[in-house]
Amino acid sequence: MIDLTSTKAALDQVIEKAGQIILGKEKQLRLALACMLARGHLLIEDLPGVGKTTLGHVLAKTLGLQFQRIQFTSDLLPADILGASIYNGNCGEFQFMPGPIFAQLILADEVNRTTPKTQSALLEAMEEHQVTIEGQTHPLPTPFFVIATQNPNYQIGTFPLPESQLDRFLMRLELGYPDQPAERALLKGEDRRDLVENLTAAMEASQFHDIQLRVPQVHASDALIDYVQAILAFSRESAYYESGLSPRAGLALLRAAQAWALLADRDHVIPEDVQAVLPNVVGHRLNATSEHRGQTVSELASHLTNVAVP
Repeated sequence: MIDLTSTKAALDQVIEKAGQIILGKEKQLRLALACMLARGHLLIEDLPGVGKTTLGHVLAKTLGLQFQRIQFTSDLLPADILGASIYNGNCGEFQFMPGPIFAQLILADEVNRTTPKTQSALLEAMEEHQVTIEGQTHPLPTPFFVIATQNPNYQIGTFPLPESQLDRFLMRLELGYPDQPAERALLKGEDRRDLVENLTAAMEASQFHDIQLRVPQVHASDALIDYVQAILAFSRESAYYESGLSPRAGLALLRAAQAWALLADRDHVIPEDVQAVLPNVVGHRLNATSEHRGQTVSELASHLTNVAVP
């Protein structure tokens, strides 16, 4: 059985603390937290200056996670991320020097500013939670997350992420501009960097990992599984999409819905949980056909939210 009372209290405290810095974005905070609870990686795509980097830093601080920020640039090399073996003259042998990837939460800032070769260096780490250097496998910390930020692809100097890399992200978010009250509070308040620096953890990393382990215990009924399968089937048969959602996408959707239910203080999943996370889980996995290419990600995902609940 899941202890919902203590779990909800701990997660609510995380959202409350984060919401004091990321103003007016409670839904985005909940989605990001649900993504991490589901043991997934998060992609945040938006214009510069709307708080993408701050969100990653705030989540690391509130969850008590070891944090590393990697600024992706066009000249970044895979070894700059993963680490390399360096000769040690004192002992007369090569020793592995870990790169910044060896932290519990990695902020891959402006990931589409670097070349595909360096982008691919993240693949094994994101999928296997380990890296292989010169034939030696090195495990990454537990828990381990990648929050990647990227600027819109129409901006100069970007390298679009390939579909295989996009599929490694459980969710994709947009923060957008703040509303007027939130923006006014930002303008009149303290510097966000100072607030983040003084932020205290709402829980320890081990406690968050324990809550992660409870997510698969959130009950999904046969009828709920039927609903997820109906969404997958619609995506594969619909004229809106070039190709349908994969079984991995279905697993991601179910796990994200379980995490969303846990955040809502429930030990079972309802269709509204699936609908709440659906656009952010499937939006970056769908490609429109030529007849519907002008539709936004939200519009493409909205066709799936209209699938009837069995």
